[in-house]
Order: sequence, then C-alpha cells, then structure tokens
Amino acid sequence: MTGDDLEPLPRVPLRQVLLQWARIGCIGFGGPPTHIALLRELCVQRRQWLSPSEFEDAIAACNLLPGPASTQLAIFCGWRVAGARGALVGGAAFIVPGLVVIIALASLFLAASPPTWVLGAGAGAGAAVPAIALSAGLALVPASWHRAIAPHWRWIGYAVLGAIAGAATGPFVVLVLLSCGAVEVACLRMERGPGPARSFLPLAAGTATAATGGLLALSWVALKVGALSYGGGFVIIPLMRSDAVHHYHWMTSSQFLDAVALGQITPGPVVQTVAVVGYAAAGVGGALLAALIAFSPSFVFVLVGGPHLASLRGNPGVRSFLGGAGPAAIGAIVGVAIPLAVSLDEWWQFLVLALAALLLFVARRGVVVVILFAAAVGIVAAEVGAPLP
Repeated sequence: MTGDDLEPLPRVPLRQVLLQWARIGCIGFGGPPTHIALLRELCVQRRQWLSPSEFEDAIAACNLLPGPASTQLAIFCGWRVAGARGALVGGAAFIVPGLVVIIALASLFLAASPPTWVLGAGAGAGAAVPAIALSAGLALVPASWHRAIAPHWRWIGYAVLGAIAGAATGPFVVLVLLSCGAVEVACLRMERGPGPARSFLPLAAGTATAATGGLLALSWVALKVGALSYGGGFVIIPLMRSDAVHHYHWMTSSQFLDAVALGQITPGPVVQTVAVVGYAAAGVGGALLAALIAFSPSFVFVLVGGPHLASLRGNPGVRSFLGGAGPAAIGAIVGVAIPLAVSLDEWWQFLVLALAALLLFVARRGVVVVILFAAAVGIVAAEVGAPLP
C-alpha cells in the first residue's frame, strides 16, 4: 500500500463480501482488537486478498482518521477487494447485525415499565461503566505517548485539557478536541513553515457548528460521534453525555450508562451506542437516523479518500492535528469517568463499580466479561429487593 495511486481490486464477488463481512459483524464481540483480528484472519491469512504490509498500513491510516477506526478498516477492505460497491456492502454488513441487536435491547431497557430484572441488569452494568471508561482511556496512553510527534509536555497539556473537558465542560468537549488539534497544527507551521497542514485545519474547524432542537439536534450529536471522535470508540461518551442527559433530556444518567454498557456487549462497532441515544430521542426512526449519520463519514472517508489513504501516514497536517486532538480525546475519556461515577444513585452500585475496577485492573478481565458480571450482580440485587435507580 504505497503511493497515491492505490486502486480497488474488484475480484471478490459481492455475495462473498456480504456473507463474510456479516459474519464478522455477528461475532465481533470485544471491540476494535477483535474486529481487526477477524479482518486480518479473513483478508490476509485465509483468503490472501491483501498482503500483510498493506493491511498494517490500512490500520495505521484508519487510526489517523476521526471516527470508528475498525469500521473504516472494514469499509476499506471491502473497497479494496470489490470496489465502491464492496465498500458499501461490506460496511453495511459489518454494521447492521450489531445495530439490529442494540436497537432491540434499547427497546427493552428504555421501555416505559421494564421488568425488574431488566432494571437491575441495567443498574449493575451501568455501574461498571466508569471503571471501563477509565480503563479504556489509560489503555490508549502508551501507544499515543510513544508515537507523539510533539514534545511530551504538549501531549500532557492536551491530555489535561481533555480530562477537564470530559469531567466538567459537557457539550464543549468537541471544541476542546478541535482546539487542541488546531494548536498542534499551528505549532507545526511555526516550526516547519507552511505546508500541507493548511489544507486540513479548515476542514476540522469548519465542523465546529452546533445544531439545536429535535432531529437537527440528534443529527448534530450523531455527526460529532462519527466525524469528530478522535482516540477510540470510548470518546463518544464525553461527546454524547451532556447533550443526551443534561441539555436535551432524552434520557436519564442511569439510562445513558445502560446505553454505554449495551454498546460494549453487542457485536460490531462500539459507536453504534449512538443508536440507543437516538432511540431515546425519537424511537426506532431516531435510532436509525443517528446510526446513519454517525457511520456516513466513515464511508465518505474511504470512498473519496481510499486511493490516497496511504499518504495520510506521511501527511504532516493530519498527523499534527491528531497529535493534539488524540491526547485530548484520551484525557476526555479518562475525565468523563468522574461524572459517570458521580451519577450512580444507589450504594450497592458503588460496590459493583469497585468490583469492576478490580476485575479490569487487577484480574485483567475483558470488558464484555466485566459488564456481564456487573449485570448479573444487578439482577441479583434487584431480586432481593435492593433499591434501583
């Protein structure tokens, strides 16, 4: 995967793309590491549609783009082996299975009068979310720190600003992320002189406009998730929480925690958590609208920029912007754990949070296992008469 003239190789039948990408979408529990491993096993090891080096380059390039990296990788692989139709079919097949499951679960957990065991499962699983957010943010630190092109004191500054934003500033998190990226681009220009950074900054800054009211507000929240999330899937939490809970009152704090938990235990990309927020705002139609808007930028990035995706690795403007926005996003993920923990209502939920932290940080258990354990504890608590939020 070299140069700017990369072209798709439409040699794989669309039916094959549909079946294989849907299979990954159905069994892809565990987030991006699982998705990447399944795509590598399919495209590189078993079918040899892509070379190992090309696949690794694609991973690196997708990590430089905003939005869900593993989803973009699935779309790119579909584009590479079957052209534009392969990108559309493969991307949709990867996303839809988990989307159907999470909308069905949202209808259960957000029902007007859900069964007691459902309330208990949600309260238990939601109690583990602050620990999971902290774990997710800290897990991103080593790689971001080592690939930083800026001085580490600036990396720390961006991360601190992101943490403050995640903990306190609500809907302005996206402005902090964009500002940190813009500052790093400006530093690059001062250090190296004008260059490719000039073409990227307006694109990033131009997206920082807010929408208000109804479906327009939901569309803006979904767009932030799909086009302005830097640093991994968990950055969607600070990007959505204030709008969904405090500004538009689509859901309670407890229901938002449920939404994040559902995004972790369903297959496919974590970003589909936005569908639960959409369901709370406007039912099934809102869920589908939110998902469509959130995932659309990923398709656009690949379909428009696919031939040039490899050049992103060497683009100083893109790398420098991510060098500012990335650490800020990591800080925001860590910072949002504070208001998430504060939003817990019942005493036993704090015990679940402590147990979840032990499982994650000491026992090194996976996220899905921790959430299922916390949900089971919540069901038991509900059945024995513990207070529910």
